Amino acid sequence: MMVSRTSRRSVVAIGAGGLALSLALVGCSAGGSDSDSESGSATLSYLVDNQESTVKTAEALAKAFTEKNPDITVDVETRPQGADGDNVIKTRLATGEMSDVFAYNSGSLLEALTPQSTLVDLSGEAWADKLDKNFINSVGGDDGLYGVPMGQAMAGAVLYNKAIYEELGLEIPTTWEEFLSNSEAIKASGKAAPIVQTYGDTWTSQLFVLGDFNNVLAEDPDWAEKYTNNKAKYVDQPATAGFEHLQEAFEDQLFNEDFASATYADGVTMVATGAGAQYPMLTFAASQLMTTNPEAKDAVGAFPLPGPDADTNGLTVWMPGAVYIPKSTEGAKLEAAKKFVEWLVTPESCDIQSETTSPQGPFVVEGCDLPDDVPAIVSDLQPYFDDEKTNLALEFLSPIKGPALEQITVAVGSGITSAAEGAAQYDEDVKKQAQQLGIEGW
Repeated sequence: MMVSRTSRRSVVAIGAGGLALSLALVGCSAGGSDSDSESGSATLSYLVDNQESTVKTAEALAKAFTEKNPDITVDVETRPQGADGDNVIKTRLATGEMSDVFAYNSGSLLEALTPQSTLVDLSGEAWADKLDKNFINSVGGDDGLYGVPMGQAMAGAVLYNKAIYEELGLEIPTTWEEFLSNSEAIKASGKAAPIVQTYGDTWTSQLFVLGDFNNVLAEDPDWAEKYTNNKAKYVDQPATAGFEHLQEAFEDQLFNEDFASATYADGVTMVATGAGAQYPMLTFAASQLMTTNPEAKDAVGAFPLPGPDADTNGLTVWMPGAVYIPKSTEGAKLEAAKKFVEWLVTPESCDIQSETTSPQGPFVVEGCDLPDDVPAIVSDLQPYFDDEKTNLALEFLSPIKGPALEQITVAVGSGITSAAEGAAQYDEDVKKQAQQLGIEGW
């Protein structure tokens, strides 16, 4: 994931991508109709999540594409975020009523959609070789290519208020103990909530666990393979550490007082304004920051969620989400949809994405450039990629990700469930999902 600081240049990402995060539902029309074919025109429905920055980008892309292709109109629709959004996607695919094109996660959540039977394979398209191989593996791999990237690569990190760190003389922590020490110093100063949590949006509670995966692989490079084969568990070290860290931070009273009701947007604003000092989050928060608090572009930085060893301190990285075409899109609409997704991997599309929402990292499309002036959240990641101090998130190394993690981590982070109990619950949760996927050994 290379980020250009001083010049615009072509970038192909190396390792990053999509956590089980937010998505949306408002007006929904079924895909697959050829109602416009007689007039030689087509109207496509494009379903995206209802996050403000997501909708802004989708609408700008739809407008620009239609201006270049006046015979094709793209109507943007929205759906709910989190688990509710997942259910909307699965239900509409199962009933054949999906929008003509739709945006969704890459990685393990895509596997749950059985893409071979529900999505159009794009591997034969001429532009397919422009995509980074890691991205291709996250949306099909050897089984095909079922999506095109939307957005850039990203990392799981700790967003932090640079002014608070400077005022208190704090250094970037490279171990968990140093992170706790910094948090206690912030608490003692009374200047801000040491660690921001935002359980009003339950998906945000997962970062202590998911963002810790670089540290898991640093200790056991084969952990993901063992996990997929039912030979490694979250109740055991090193994977249980993320749950333990969440419990410890709660018990030490390091969270903001309104952690149970605060939302993701609240959390980003808290760090931007100095009401909160540190926020474990995905670096796609750069987009939210530039939407709600653009004045803090250089005031909020990012560092890896640290583990036990400073020598292996590094980032857990995700690939971007993707745009897919369901098999219910047929005939003239299918041809129009293919034309639309082909345009989404052009430099013009990438530039619009950069202009409408702040980049969260590099693009995974050959020929796409990043702006010179990216937020500090993005530029702070550069040294870790330069030094190859990164590891892919688990969902890009294993198809198994249980659906209940966000509810489990909310309970652990709220003092309702212990770390050991939460880890055991998640082991049971992933067992059910592995069995549904038909993975051997479960």
